[in-house]
Amino acid sequence: MKIGNIDLGDRPVLLAPMEDVTDIGFRLLCRKMGAAMVYSEFVAADALVRMVSKSLKKLEVCDEERPVAIQIYGKEAGPMADAARIVVEQAHPDVLDLNFGCPVKKIASKGAGAGLLQQPDKLLEITRAVVDAVGDVVPVTVKTRLGWDHEHKIIYTLAEQLQDCGISALTIHGRTRSQLYSDQADWTLIGEVKRNPRMTIPIIGNGDITSAQGAVEAFEHYGVDAVMVGRATFGRPWIFKEIVDALDGRPGGASTLSVDWKMDVLKEQVLTSVARLNEQSGIRHVRRHLAASPLFKGIPDFRQTRIRMLRAETVDELFEIMEQTRQLLHELEANVDV
Repeated sequence: MKIGNIDLGDRPVLLAPMEDVTDIGFRLLCRKMGAAMVYSEFVAADALVRMVSKSLKKLEVCDEERPVAIQIYGKEAGPMADAARIVVEQAHPDVLDLNFGCPVKKIASKGAGAGLLQQPDKLLEITRAVVDAVGDVVPVTVKTRLGWDHEHKIIYTLAEQLQDCGISALTIHGRTRSQLYSDQADWTLIGEVKRNPRMTIPIIGNGDITSAQGAVEAFEHYGVDAVMVGRATFGRPWIFKEIVDALDGRPGGASTLSVDWKMDVLKEQVLTSVARLNEQSGIRHVRRHLAASPLFKGIPDFRQTRIRMLRAETVDELFEIMEQTRQLLHELEANVDV
């Protein structure tokens, strides 16, 4: 699959953009695990135009993580085009992505993110403005949802209109804005968009890809060009390895990755976060990933250990808890073997 001139290979698996999650350290780790392309946290166009330092910091990328996409959001064409120029000048991303799918109330209620699904004309105006501003330098892509609510699933027509604006790929999350992240993602319309003979750009499917089997089925049943994984990466960056192994027909999957290997990956995530920030900030940033890791599912009475992880303030303290947890996991494995 290609986005512009960027070849991502056959049936690529992508890391979704997630606020306060997909920083450079996590992106690097997911690339190492097999993600074909990674996305930044979404960045507010208005903040970039005002040169807010916190937002500009989100534009930091490194060559080791490429190909990398920077995602921006906003509600007006002018600032979005200006922000796109800033992104291209400062980050030189491989892809510039437009966020028309974020369902969070503080964004959508102000007419940005998924809020633009209520104003498709403005959504298209913004897309054209950004393509006109930077489309000759970097591929412009869009991430959106099926529509605002069940009565207004507009994605089939909207996809054609976005393609006509000049975007190079379209990511579709299989929910409406009103669903937020509840219910099961509906891939039916994603498949219909992909089968539309008028569509020529790559279609990327997103929503509830939580296992290697789920990714394989998404490719086989809906014909998408790529899949995007989001929340299932929390505490489980190796999901990319599981999926890629399954797609390539290699023996793999969660059952073949040892407890020790997974624990070492999580410790690497901690150290990467600490190196990027500092000990205190790095641990605060990453410890909720650890506490949510499915690796610890099934450990009896794990609640108190999880609380200790969430309260840890130093690497030594956190690693001591993790090593104790490693031992618990080995004991569980031994009991199962018996």
